[in-house]
Amino acid sequence: MAEEIENKGQAAPAAVAAPAATVAPNAPSYSGRSDRNDRGERPRRRRGPDSDGDSRRDDLVEKVIFINRSAKVVKGGRRFSFSALVVAGDRQGRVGLGLGKGTEVSDAIRKGGDGAKSGLKLVSLASNTIPHEVFSHFGGAKVLLRPASPGTGLICGKTVRAVVESAGIRDILSKSLGSKNAANVAKATLKALLQLRTREAILKARGLESRIKKAI
Repeated sequence: MAEEIENKGQAAPAAVAAPAATVAPNAPSYSGRSDRNDRGERPRRRRGPDSDGDSRRDDLVEKVIFINRSAKVVKGGRRFSFSALVVAGDRQGRVGLGLGKGTEVSDAIRKGGDGAKSGLKLVSLASNTIPHEVFSHFGGAKVLLRPASPGTGLICGKTVRAVVESAGIRDILSKSLGSKNAANVAKATLKALLQLRTREAILKARGLESRIKKAI
């Protein structure tokens, strides 16, 4: 009995730890692709315009004038779609408007930008301003544009500013009359810019090229 008590009082021998597996210094990692994070997700990439609403493609400046959201009620709920009005220009006398629609905002902006780039139109400018005063209307929107002296800047609203700035105008006075619908105001502004003609273009149309040489 004494021997059994002594054996119970003695502590059990410690278990021998298994040797740790050695890892080769240049062993390949099987944690997944290198462009994924710890949770196995790929990092998100930003698409569309910059924070100020501008983006550049092929040396063209694109500006998002407005984004509209519409909803269609279906059996399972509401289905949203987006439309974006985008203006594009090279700031050297070419400008265009485009309207894009899609189920996502990025798709609508991309389609609008492609439409604006494919429909670029040439605008007659006089240095950094317009050659003469012009008035135009589209729908219920009416836009008045006047030339300004150097250093005046763009005295106009945000919709008119986006169009004239994309065309390369730096000094102008404008007044938007009538409707404030962004689409109609932008189209009225573009229509007004297309009505501009320089003195040389008017003389050539009348067959008075000799006066151009005397003026030079």
